[in-house]
Amino acid sequence: MTDIKRLWKEAVFAALENLASASGLTTGIGDMESLVAEYPPKPELGDIGFPMFGYAKVFKKSPAVIATEMERLLAARGEELLCHGRPKAVGPYLNVFLHRVSVIEEVLERGRKDDWNSYLPFAGRKVMVEFSCPNTNKPLHLGHLRNNVLGESLSRILKAAGADVKKVNLINDRGIHICKSMLAYQVYGGGRNPEDEGLKSDHFVGKYYVLFNQLKKEDPKAEEKAQELLRLWESGDAETLKLWKTMNRWAVEGIKTTYARQGVGFDDYYFESLTYTRGKQEVLDGLSRGVFYRDDDGSVWVDLEDVGLDKKVLLRKDGTSIYITQDIGTAIQRSKDWPFDELVYVVASEQHYHFRALFEILRRLGYSWSENLFHLAYGLVNLPSGRMKTREGTVVDADDLIDELAALAQKEIEAKGRDSMVGDPAAVAEKVALGALHYYLLQTSPTKDMLYDPEQSLSFTGNTGPYIQYMGARACSILRKGAEAGPAQVLQEGDAAEAVAAVLDNEADWPLIRCLASYSGALESAARTKEPSIMAAYAHELAAEFSAWYRDNPVLSNPDPSLSAGRLQLVKAAKSTLQQVCGLLCIPFLEVM
Repeated sequence: MTDIKRLWKEAVFAALENLASASGLTTGIGDMESLVAEYPPKPELGDIGFPMFGYAKVFKKSPAVIATEMERLLAARGEELLCHGRPKAVGPYLNVFLHRVSVIEEVLERGRKDDWNSYLPFAGRKVMVEFSCPNTNKPLHLGHLRNNVLGESLSRILKAAGADVKKVNLINDRGIHICKSMLAYQVYGGGRNPEDEGLKSDHFVGKYYVLFNQLKKEDPKAEEKAQELLRLWESGDAETLKLWKTMNRWAVEGIKTTYARQGVGFDDYYFESLTYTRGKQEVLDGLSRGVFYRDDDGSVWVDLEDVGLDKKVLLRKDGTSIYITQDIGTAIQRSKDWPFDELVYVVASEQHYHFRALFEILRRLGYSWSENLFHLAYGLVNLPSGRMKTREGTVVDADDLIDELAALAQKEIEAKGRDSMVGDPAAVAEKVALGALHYYLLQTSPTKDMLYDPEQSLSFTGNTGPYIQYMGARACSILRKGAEAGPAQVLQEGDAAEAVAAVLDNEADWPLIRCLASYSGALESAARTKEPSIMAAYAHELAAEFSAWYRDNPVLSNPDPSLSAGRLQLVKAAKSTLQQVCGLLCIPFLEVM
């Protein structure tokens, strides 16, 4: 569907540029993204509003005069633009009155065909998205859940916008943290396996990472022994590698089970154990070319002080690598495996410095694609009880959290007496739990820290995932009843589009139609800014608009058969759009709830 709002934004900005050129101005109007486009407060004022206040100083004219001149310039564009609406100066605003019938026809056509491929602003662009990237010494926790759903949702949004997307995961399966779990297992494990203790395999491994703290209290040399295990691993010691493979297999199998439950998937997995050697070689090559330098103790460093960073070690004095070493090797390998136009790293904002350094190091090594790397930083997730802590064993486990949410959702379904109506209450409760969790984690801009309130997220009213799911189920219910009502109420697929659109061209139906028409604009904006929260806001806006519309406007009981049939088509368009948006936000769509 055409992004009409974007089309008008482009046209208005072009008119601003023409006005500036005619006035002899070369700067001051900013770029197109700085142009504000909003909904006027009353329908009679138009459908899209462009305030001109911000340009008064630039043109040294009143906003009202600027709006009038802009109306004249846009009117001169002719039918090419005006087939989508009519610009009109309304005081200090340039407002656009859309041609409603053409908008209604597009909305209904999309609903009939579930057509989401007509507006693809990212077509031809290859985007790789890296997310999750767990350590193999512990299970996933609430912070990982935010990472997972951000990466999955962004990938789906980019793909819906036309991009060729490849989702990748880097399994951090080596390093001192892994060796700590291994050492604790050697001391306390007694050869047991997850089945022996009745634990999910990644939880079993995580237990020994926590037990390392106990080991440190009992053995003052525990840290040194863990470091020695790392050295043995990198030197290829057979016994060390055997234990490492076993514990990593346990961890990865358990983590993949959680991915499947969350609805997250990957096109490719990279393993730090297979990429760190390439990173080491790149560092040594850079050392030979003078990009890096060797310290007196034998360690290898890079000096980034000239770009406002610091000196950073790349190889320890014993020759072992650190985290950034393998990131160098992994990035280079990926560029060869799948030459991308952009690589997005979904990683916590705490790693902001790390990625600034990584991107600069790759630039100094001569990789031009380093200019196309992007760090999608996200903030911490806290609970009302405070920040999560892993090493002390107080982590908010992902599996346990989803279990608790599903139990609460099932309790709510039973309390409302709907357990016999939804089919399998446990299965529906699981989907409600995931909808609640994912929406709550996505509705906040990624860069912000957030407080996650499980009970609030499960509310069936307000700005929540279950509320959006309920509106989708409500639309499905109306369509089922419409199909059961007989020929007078079924969708009239053969009716002329313009005839149906003319029936819906009224003030009661227009707010919902305009909201449905703004889907493409929300999608483009979310893809461009890499902000799934934009689609979350749109999902809630659409759900609320649909709720108000069907409450106030009879569909099946309308005395006018033509209006009833037209509104059924509008319900189908709303259901189709809600289902699409739920998919983009990793919210399971429910036809019965």
